[in-house]
Amino acid sequence: MGLGRTLAVSLVGLTGHVVEVEAHLAASVPGFSLVGLPDAALAESRDRVRAAVTSSGLGWPQRRITVNLSPASLPKSGSGFDLAIAVAMLAGAGVIPPEAPARVVHLGELGLDGRLRPIRGILPAVAAAVAAGHRQVVVPAANALEAGLVPGVDVMGAHHLAAVASRYGADVVVPDEVPSTVVVDAARRGPDLDLADVVGQDDARAALEVAASGGHHLLLVGPPGAGKTMLAARLPGLLPDLTPDEAVEVTAVHSVAGTFDPADGLIRRPPFEDPHHTATAAAVVGGGSGVPRPGAASRAHRGVLFMDEAPEFSPRVLETLRQPLEHGELVIQRAGGTARYPARFQLVLAANPCPCGNAIGKGLECTCTALARRRYFSRLSGPLLDRVDLQVDVLPVPRSALGRTAPGESSGRVAERVLQARAAQTARLTGTSWRTNAEVPGTWLRRTLGPTASLMQDLDRALDRGLLSLRGVDRVLRVAWTLADLGGRTAPGRADIGQAMLLRTRGQVGA
Repeated sequence: MGLGRTLAVSLVGLTGHVVEVEAHLAASVPGFSLVGLPDAALAESRDRVRAAVTSSGLGWPQRRITVNLSPASLPKSGSGFDLAIAVAMLAGAGVIPPEAPARVVHLGELGLDGRLRPIRGILPAVAAAVAAGHRQVVVPAANALEAGLVPGVDVMGAHHLAAVASRYGADVVVPDEVPSTVVVDAARRGPDLDLADVVGQDDARAALEVAASGGHHLLLVGPPGAGKTMLAARLPGLLPDLTPDEAVEVTAVHSVAGTFDPADGLIRRPPFEDPHHTATAAAVVGGGSGVPRPGAASRAHRGVLFMDEAPEFSPRVLETLRQPLEHGELVIQRAGGTARYPARFQLVLAANPCPCGNAIGKGLECTCTALARRRYFSRLSGPLLDRVDLQVDVLPVPRSALGRTAPGESSGRVAERVLQARAAQTARLTGTSWRTNAEVPGTWLRRTLGPTASLMQDLDRALDRGLLSLRGVDRVLRVAWTLADLGGRTAPGRADIGQAMLLRTRGQVGA
């Protein structure tokens, strides 16, 4: 009888749990049992491990093998346990010293020839191992660069199971290394686009600057060709770099999603996601069989989620965004488990005002009926729009704007003002868990108004007229504070409140 032990990590969402992998070899009828709530992909590891061990020239013990994944009550999924199972089994068989791998974390999928294949989620898995006090980690060579991004970890990258066994003292021939790379699903993002490319649209540009300064959600309504998509695509270029903690958090999400290229290091710039309007709810908020995977909303964490032609999205998709807009987190519950993913993004919606797109301004060229216009825009529900801080019209660009010799301000100049406004928010919010005005609850904002509480009178009148909800009042206050930060003022004034109300209601306050 032999017993071998090693460690692995099970990811549930972005939360990693260290798992002890035990292999018990008994002198009985040969067989291989895997227990500890494995899913289908993990249960298949029995065949992968058997083939990989024999292909590596290590020999398969003719005994009754029982592998336990502890804690047994924790659901486990994926192929990342293959290497740990193989190492524990070799330790139990005496091929390697049983005590050598007992405190080492092993992560990786095995090919049938013994090669180690890269897996998703290495960054959060290694971070969880280090947080639990386990600093020695063995990963596939293709994942070694990503694993090394975690501070304080001792990483060994291996290309073959034989290389791992040889490290522990096994007498085995290590085959030549075959280069292997991580397959990244997402295309490499290019440089940030420049706001100077946008012709005209001074009001929309100003709204974009306010959105970037305070982290506010934005709705752009205008006819086709007015520049809504151009404006939205340039928002990431106005946002400041991610802090070190934010960079690790965002990179972990993309690592689990399989959209992270470790060759670029940690993700330092705010991400930008723009799903097509035919995307399903699982593609936008996450899902899939087994443990749910992060969707576009989580991949946009600390960045921008842009939904072009928003009324064309499925109502089910749009309504699923209400939870992360309020809480900055997505909780996805499936039969295979519950996963939590951060989703504190800036939502940017772009919409035509009607099916033909011309019901803007006086709407003299609109060919749609009043019923068609109401029906089209009502696809964006009231509860969803109530969570959008800035709602502005993007009017057609006049011909005179094309004759301007001087371009508009560049993204660099606007980004400098955004950075100054963010610095003012950071100083004001020191000691709290909030980072931008968009995250601050209304009760705190109203309390900090102090002796200038008379500013609430204008908001109270708008509330009485039904132009604003209670949530809308709080969001107007947030935008007013952002306007004050951009203007270098220590607190918002009545003009800031009025401007924030105009930005909230598409200029309909006085209607």
